[in-house]
Amino acid sequence: MGAQTEAKYGEVHDELLHLCPAPVLCPATHPAFVENVSVYFRGGLRNAAIFKLDRLAPGDIVAGPAIILDAHNTVLVEPEWRATVTSSQLVLERDSAVFSASTEKRSCRRATTDLDPIQLSVFSHRFMAIAEQMGRTLEKTSTSTNIKERLDFSCALFDPTGNLVANAPHIPVHLGSMSHAVQFQLKQFAGDLVEGDVILANHPQAGGSHLPDITIITPVFKDGVAIFFVASRGHHSDIGGISPGSMPSTSKELFQEGASTMGLKIVKRGVFQEADVRRFLLEEPANHPECTGTRNYRDVLSDLKAQIAANHRGITLLRALCLEYGLDVVQAYMSHIQRTAEAAVRALLVETRRRHGGSRLCGSDSMDDGSKISLTVTIDDDGSSVFDFSGTSPEVYGNINAPPSVTYSAIIYCLRCMVQSELPLNQGCLAPVQVVIPEYSLLSPSPTAAVVGGNVLTSQRLCDVILSTFGAAAASQGCMNNLTFGVPATEASGSRQEGWGYYETIAGGHGAGPTWNGQSGVHTHMTNTRITDPEILERRYPVILHRFSLRENTGGKGRHTGGDGCVRDIEFLQGMSVSLLTERRVFSPPGLAGGEHGARGANLWKRRLPGTGGDFQVLNLGSKNTFFVSPGDHVVVMTPGGGGYGSV
Repeated sequence: MGAQTEAKYGEVHDELLHLCPAPVLCPATHPAFVENVSVYFRGGLRNAAIFKLDRLAPGDIVAGPAIILDAHNTVLVEPEWRATVTSSQLVLERDSAVFSASTEKRSCRRATTDLDPIQLSVFSHRFMAIAEQMGRTLEKTSTSTNIKERLDFSCALFDPTGNLVANAPHIPVHLGSMSHAVQFQLKQFAGDLVEGDVILANHPQAGGSHLPDITIITPVFKDGVAIFFVASRGHHSDIGGISPGSMPSTSKELFQEGASTMGLKIVKRGVFQEADVRRFLLEEPANHPECTGTRNYRDVLSDLKAQIAANHRGITLLRALCLEYGLDVVQAYMSHIQRTAEAAVRALLVETRRRHGGSRLCGSDSMDDGSKISLTVTIDDDGSSVFDFSGTSPEVYGNINAPPSVTYSAIIYCLRCMVQSELPLNQGCLAPVQVVIPEYSLLSPSPTAAVVGGNVLTSQRLCDVILSTFGAAAASQGCMNNLTFGVPATEASGSRQEGWGYYETIAGGHGAGPTWNGQSGVHTHMTNTRITDPEILERRYPVILHRFSLRENTGGKGRHTGGDGCVRDIEFLQGMSVSLLTERRVFSPPGLAGGEHGARGANLWKRRLPGTGGDFQVLNLGSKNTFFVSPGDHVVVMTPGGGGYGSV
């Protein structure tokens, strides 16, 4: 305060440990006392003592409500708080004893386990706010560009059975599938979870999406029983495999895409298991042909610790919420929120059945390799429904296979988009839905199948199929336009030189709908990431961004026009490996209700010709390719537009 702000780092904390506390029990007789005044707080007027700071001694503790004055500042000590005076600072702390007693009284007065519409809204926002705070912690403590700048992560809360309760508005493809991951680990570690354990998993058969998306799951215990779960999933910049960035365009087997695990304890009883992490990230992936471990171990390790910290933040806030309202009330409203979501989705499905005269809804679309996704939706009178994907093409010997959790993500996302009421995306949205997926199909592949493209490409096509089947929107760009580049790690004279990998998804056109034009140059549906700022991209990596703009007139025409795609032109300043994993380069995004198709995308390699003074040879890369660029080469990604809606 004022002139008394010369403390150095650590001094205040050290001084507090050695101070002799002297609570000011009788303010009116203390030398620093000035007078009593009335101050209005929540609940009404309260008497507050005014003190002069220069007459308070180190160790004095002033309980709120109170006011402390010096020559330059006025400090208000609120009820349930206290101020401790040190030689250089005022330390404000919540008085835990007073706070616990008062919040216990308020919890009895404020809420019961019975459903109340106002409290339902309060708890919906409180749960979402906890997930958002987890995300903020992860963003601030992470290291990699992928998580810190592009925000390619998700955080969510789960009930004791692993059902999704609430999430922050992060990445839809993560959020719908994370409950599968939590429930899988509940079964795998049944009876073997204790306070201080944290689980890591990323295998598609364990509720994962693709291998770079690593999920960190932390149980919340009370009296030895898991009462909640918190989880965060982040896309890590490189976890090994056959190419930098771990997003290979040519993978045929799962091991080629990097490190994988059905689940391991990254923390056991509060102790971080770095030896197990090194084995998972560095040693095991390198045992496979033509594969390496992670090319940037330090960044991945740091980001994993950031995820653990984000989960811890969520646990702290959940426990504070239980302290405020009581565990029974918090768990009751977790159930109320899920049942409310179920009722909203049932109402949507009943209205859809009425609008279509009770007939089945059918839709289909194709990937660029010709693989087909088919959907038939049957809806009963009470809103119960069956989403049947029979007729979908078999598993492919490539990487666009999508694990079942991705299909569930697409369904829960699309249903939540079509529901008009405000509610957090949660497991209740799927309660009225039965999902039928043929085994060993594109949407339910074998455990060893490559899936890196299923998460980022097939998931987008699933959304287009579901939304068009319901008549809700024309197809969007149907792709995340995945661009990856980097260099491998090297070993020389027994020392390891870290490599690096960079990954980004590129925006495109959104499909139009019955009452709106599609947005241009946006991330659509299952992705919700940012693009890396040009300044950060060029400072951290040997590239120059020459162009990033809208691709005009690429949205489909119609009564409502689809959004335009983008053009992104990057020059490489050194030789490196580049991978492109894209879709909608063969088949255009379809329009709906008579609207025209959006424009197809294209990927070009402008290869500098030596000895020509700067001339280029332009090569069409198709939908998916991995290649090695030389200094001066450019990659130009032209993303698809969205389909139009309605006849002109």
